Amino acid sequence: MRVTFLGSGSAMPTGERFQTGILVQEDGRTLLVDCGSGVLHRLQQSGVGYESVSSVLLTHHHLDHVADLLPLMKARWLAGEEHLEVVGPQGTKSLLDDLLNVHEYMQGKLDLQVREIVPGEFSVAGFDVSAYETRHSLPCLAYRFGDLFTFSGDTEAFSGLANFAEGSAILAHDCSFPDDVDVSNHPTPETLGKALAGREIGRVYLTHLYPHTDGRHDEMLESIGAHYDGDVRFASDLKTISID
Repeated sequence: MRVTFLGSGSAMPTGERFQTGILVQEDGRTLLVDCGSGVLHRLQQSGVGYESVSSVLLTHHHLDHVADLLPLMKARWLAGEEHLEVVGPQGTKSLLDDLLNVHEYMQGKLDLQVREIVPGEFSVAGFDVSAYETRHSLPCLAYRFGDLFTFSGDTEAFSGLANFAEGSAILAHDCSFPDDVDVSNHPTPETLGKALAGREIGRVYLTHLYPHTDGRHDEMLESIGAHYDGDVRFASDLKTISID
């Protein structure tokens, strides 16, 4: 399996970090998880391209996770592609209906298949996936791809999600702010370290990074390391990880 961070940033993107998007590839299968602003450009920079993305899996519906969804649809249509599947939590169909009502000219341009899922097991783009409800300001799902890869989506850090991710070769986890920012719906390094303490995970990548984290990576890693002794690193845009 290959996992590529197309966007490791947040609703306040920087020039180095676009909004959320993760590409999952294995044995000729391709799945885009989330589609925030800038992800369409990162797809081209990755060498994969929007023509290869016929399935999108959404964690939730905040703008920094869906902003490039309609641009992806238009690019695929203009490139002569005919299909797009969008899978996500409850409300995904309404989201797409509303977007297409605003941009009426895009109605009927693609064979658009929309599917809503709940926590549990499902399949998308040939991948068997487990979904787990996170703690965020909108309904949000974390996703696990067997023992290889887990993505937290947007969430506070808590033991239930850490249990869900345990045993994964790679965990990509929201770590939006350093410890001195008073925040809900996202973790700080200390709360993440405490939640992961004692868990067996191959490697953790921190993502959904706000500009507040710039220049403070060492400090954040030390804070996590005070509670969790695993391998923790920062994600970066266009970073690809190969997982056996």
